[in-house]
Amino acid sequence: MATELQPARASQSVLTVDLGAVAANYRLLRARLSRARCGAAVKADGYGLGAARIAGALAKAGCEDFFVADLGEAIALREALLPSARVYVLNGLLPGEAEEFCRHGIVPVLNDLGQIAAWAAAARVVGRPLPAIVHFDTGMSRLGLPPAEAACLADDPLRLSGIDLHYVMSHLACADEPEHPLNHAQLAEFDLLRRRFQNVAASLANSSGIFLGPDYHFDLARPGCALYGINPVPGHPNPMTPVVRLEAKILQLREIDPPRTVGYGAAHRVTAKTRVATVAAGYADGWLRALSGRGGAYVGDVRVPFAGRVSMDLITLDVTAAPQVRVGDSVELMGEHLPVDDIAATAGTIGYEILTRLGSRFHRRYINDFPPAGA
Repeated sequence: MATELQPARASQSVLTVDLGAVAANYRLLRARLSRARCGAAVKADGYGLGAARIAGALAKAGCEDFFVADLGEAIALREALLPSARVYVLNGLLPGEAEEFCRHGIVPVLNDLGQIAAWAAAARVVGRPLPAIVHFDTGMSRLGLPPAEAACLADDPLRLSGIDLHYVMSHLACADEPEHPLNHAQLAEFDLLRRRFQNVAASLANSSGIFLGPDYHFDLARPGCALYGINPVPGHPNPMTPVVRLEAKILQLREIDPPRTVGYGAAHRVTAKTRVATVAAGYADGWLRALSGRGGAYVGDVRVPFAGRVSMDLITLDVTAAPQVRVGDSVELMGEHLPVDDIAATAGTIGYEILTRLGSRFHRRYINDFPPAGA
């Protein structure tokens, strides 16, 4: 089944998101977890693909635990999910937010002793325990209680009075490098910490962490990138199903002769008669300028290289090898021939950045949004 947010304009390029593939990726990850629950990171608007639609598909696949970055994302997602779903905010509880967390039934990930004290105070105000996760920093040095604060909390558990502690968690810094020594060091430090909080569940593994093995799984995994088709095991075949296809519309075709140049800065000079297609995508749509002169697209099974720089709204392609193309046709910028990880490697970045930059001007089309199991 395909659904579209609004009718596409004739000139509009199309971003297709396969919700069935998202659900299949979730099921594959969940199957690798022998006893742990499988949650999902849907921050940054579902990695740029639409958090409400992504989370809805994941909920149908059985997901009940959703992680976002901030309170605004959480409130928007809360409205799209069943009340039974748990929505966690990784950035934690900031001053003045406690009332909204309570009103919308959202769970903060508490990252320092000050946040723990503020959430415990909120529990006293409402007169009931309030749910939370406590995050320990074991090596990322970003968010989470640093070792000294973690020791204070372990030595004085009364600081958690009034808090219904769902999990203690940490976050792996190098899970996509299985042999990196920090993985084992973080695991060992986290295991010691979580043992000081008896009868509290634990969460450590992200997408790549799931593939490090059962020692990293604990009680809840929090995959993100793998759900969207990004390879969680770099250097090995991608076990995930592709999720995204991006097709750009051809706006104009022309033939040029040498020594004509193409695009800003005269960066591309043709050396023979060349057929150039201008397509509706650019860095305003998230297509990185770093792909200039390096990226490409596909017409059917034929690769056509970028000719010149990626500009704000347009990309120019050398389609000399694809004489059949016409104005209004579409070329593949991402999809079967051009996986997101390959595009990222060409641009010198990671698949996360490619997906989260995808702009709002693309017409978004969602396919294979299946009903819940048993419905």
